[in-house]
Amino acid sequence: MKIKSILLSVVVACLFSGCASVAMAPAEKDTALKQFNEPPKDKAGLYIYRNTFVGQALKKTVSINDVAIGETANKVYFYRQIPPGKHTISTESEFSDNSISFVANPGKNYFVEQYIKMGVLVGGAGLRMVEEGAGKRAVSECKLAL
Repeated sequence: MKIKSILLSVVVACLFSGCASVAMAPAEKDTALKQFNEPPKDKAGLYIYRNTFVGQALKKTVSINDVAIGETANKVYFYRQIPPGKHTISTESEFSDNSISFVANPGKNYFVEQYIKMGVLVGGAGLRMVEEGAGKRAVSECKLAL
């Protein structure tokens, strides 16, 4: 019983404290992407961000079409230009990846939020599409990861 209590305390402490760190892009590139310019006419822009209080000590891998683009930490985002068409964004979670799919139109920016949720042993992660205005506000509070 005591071991369960200790394990639970460690998990809770990890979920609610500390900060994970990831490699960051130069500030100039971050500033330029926060202008939210339209992507080229034959591409779509994809912002994937994490801006949550819970799970700050956790890093979670994010993939586009089964290709890992990096690990997230709190207050970071990724930006990629993608071809038009169907895409699947996935993130590692506690027991298996969580994913969402969407159809990207050329010349448009899309925003996906990765969020941390409580798990059985460690925090899990989920994804959701976000409306452009809310996505821009959230990304503005984050920094660009490599």
